[in-house]
Amino acid sequence: MARRHDLVGLTVLAMLSVRASHPYELHRFIIDTHKDYVTGLPRSLYHAVERLAKDELIVPAKTDREGRRPERTVYEITGDGRRELATRLHRLVEQPDPDRRTLVAAISLLGALEVPDAKRALRTRTASIEGTISGIDAHRRAMADSGLPEILTLKLECEQALYTAELAWLRDVLDRLDKGELDWTGTVRQSLMEQVLES
Repeated sequence: MARRHDLVGLTVLAMLSVRASHPYELHRFIIDTHKDYVTGLPRSLYHAVERLAKDELIVPAKTDREGRRPERTVYEITGDGRRELATRLHRLVEQPDPDRRTLVAAISLLGALEVPDAKRALRTRTASIEGTISGIDAHRRAMADSGLPEILTLKLECEQALYTAELAWLRDVLDRLDKGELDWTGTVRQSLMEQVLES
């Protein structure tokens, strides 16, 4: 079905979960909200829409025409599309990936999950990162104990520093969620999307 992560397709599903739109609106929203992990616009967006429609994760809802502009097909997400969005987004949040764009994409689209689901996924990621840091630390100690020069462990040191920073950030986000300082329950997401498109 989907290619590895298909960040463009995931973004389309997330945006269509808020409101039905045509590809031009989706393109504008991606640009206006600086979703820089989406590359190859506009071609990648149109290809993603075609793939999602072929897989019946989105369907044409209607066709619009404004003035002399060409007709534009408005798409909406299906029930299968909503389930696929939740599955893909959970996987992206939960499973660390060497390509840091996946984390940026997942966090950018986190509002497509219910708050309790997002918290569970973030906790799963936190546990995974803690394990990764412990593994790197053990590997560094073993290399040092074997007498290898420190220059050979710099790569591991860099990875450990990046994961440690991510872990601190994850814990802060979870703390804010637990305290109710960060919450998107009840947010009128459709009006927020319209606000961006009208600005």
